[in-house]
Amino acid sequence: METLLLSSPAQLRAHLKSLRKTRRLTQAQLAKRLGVGQPRLAEIEKRPETVSTAQLLDLLAALGVEVLLRVKPTSHPPENRSRGQW
Repeated sequence: METLLLSSPAQLRAHLKSLRKTRRLTQAQLAKRLGVGQPRLAEIEKRPETVSTAQLLDLLAALGVEVLLRVKPTSHPPENRSRGQW
């Protein structure tokens, strides 16, 4: 079982495209599985941060990926690592 690290939108973009290609799916084929058009899937691969959590989980499930959250062994989260608007 392969483990992929995810800590930025750029990594998610790369992972989504790589996972789709590894499964030998075109954007159109994966889009059909999800019930969306190919242009929408292309946009999601380009800007995955624009989808809801539910949509992302559906996309990952369609790619045969399960999500596992692992807590880092630190007592405090790193400071000044905000990646988005809060």
